[in-house]
Amino acid sequence: MPEPQGVFKLEPIDFPRPPTVVFVLGGPGSGKGTQCAKIVGAKDGKRYGCEHLSAGDLLREERGRPDSEVGVLINDHIKNGSIVPSEITISLLQKRMLESITERNIDRFLIDGFPRSEEQAEAFENTVAHPTFVIYFNVTDDTLTARLLNRGKTSGRVDDNLEAIKKRLVTFHGQSMPVITRYQQQDKVKEIDAENGGVEDVWERVQTALTDWQLA
Repeated sequence: MPEPQGVFKLEPIDFPRPPTVVFVLGGPGSGKGTQCAKIVGAKDGKRYGCEHLSAGDLLREERGRPDSEVGVLINDHIKNGSIVPSEITISLLQKRMLESITERNIDRFLIDGFPRSEEQAEAFENTVAHPTFVIYFNVTDDTLTARLLNRGKTSGRVDDNLEAIKKRLVTFHGQSMPVITRYQQQDKVKEIDAENGGVEDVWERVQTALTDWQLA
């Protein structure tokens, strides 16, 4: 695959104020995006005051730009279930975070589907911030596969097919699980059972895990 272009050279940036970051991790199809949307939209006094940034969505958005210098590279990685180079993903996250802080006065971020490797975790810590904690949605491979195949009937995504799903799960276990272990060793992981029950059952568990993170 071609190397990323210089426009995505990774460097630390000066935020107007330090961002607070929560990583949201789990296998593909574990419900990360669904639960992040519920956190951001929570009512009834559950004011978390944060913005949801999906690494995958940012990459797909960049891939779709007609003038993108790395669109083909991103698409190749997505189709193959492999990890997009850190400088691309982190640069996209940096840009969106800076916009949120300066334009919308939001400095608390749920970053979904990132980091996908220890190298990405270290690069993010060195150029953006260390996570306050990590939410990990635990789901078995069989359930993840079934969910993704069902989603693939309507999603139109190039990676929601059996061949790509198998590759994504290999990548998750080989490269992303060590990230979760890394943060477990730092006592930063809030593990959520996302296997049993429906969306609302998982949401109840998420709210319990986030009790200490609510705003006054």
